[in-house]
Amino acid sequence: MTDTPHVPAEVPPNVAGRPVGRRTVLFGTGAAVAGLAVGGCTTTEPSPTATATPTATGTGDVCTLTKELTEGPYYLDGQLVRADITDGKAGIPLKLSLTVVDAGTCEPLPDALVELWHSDALGEYSGFVGRNGHDEPDNGTFLRGGVLTDSGGVAAITTVYPGWYRGRCIHIHVKVHTNVTPTSDGHFTGGQEIHTGQLFFDEKVTDAVARVTPYSTNSVTRTTLDQDSIYDEGGATSGLLTLTGTTSTGYTGTLTLGVER
Repeated sequence: MTDTPHVPAEVPPNVAGRPVGRRTVLFGTGAAVAGLAVGGCTTTEPSPTATATPTATGTGDVCTLTKELTEGPYYLDGQLVRADITDGKAGIPLKLSLTVVDAGTCEPLPDALVELWHSDALGEYSGFVGRNGHDEPDNGTFLRGGVLTDSGGVAAITTVYPGWYRGRCIHIHVKVHTNVTPTSDGHFTGGQEIHTGQLFFDEKVTDAVARVTPYSTNSVTRTTLDQDSIYDEGGATSGLLTLTGTTSTGYTGTLTLGVER
């Protein structure tokens, strides 16, 4: 259950009779950096409380293009458009505020669909439960979905702090689509996929989270950021979130995603 940054992952099997679509796997090269850093920095306290001060968030004349990273093997097409993707999964609350800007102009992108998917506290993905060695119900939708950005380019999504699985540090997968059409059944259709990447978490915060139930019951050895085969120590340009909060109150994660139209 390891994402691979150099070789396209195997197409997963159908889930509950539903065909699984795959889009092109994109890889981060780090070559398209265009100037000032966008918002996001690491936390500094070793305690369960995370605090941080973001840097510039795409308000200058040029912005940094956020690196694209592998889609991984657990993407499922046709997920729900919704602001809360938890589906009742246990875990520490995580509220994400992701600002999407055009890396060339620094202008916010309204009505872009920001789509997320990640594992639960035991490292299991919906649609693929059991791949990380844990047995639990699988509805095929938990911790998957996305929302349209507002007029300021902000996508606000509620989820839980992810767990970990074999060979990867804790992360969230993200895609940005433009010109999608929401459907009457709560999904979306059409549009163009303009960014595929991953969001990452400061190790000091994750250390605190890993000691809290249900994360502490995950029997798989955790891979850290510096051991990960995909995260490249690029900070915000590689998707490192700015985190505030505690294990008892939950966390807020912010990041500006600089994308190319």
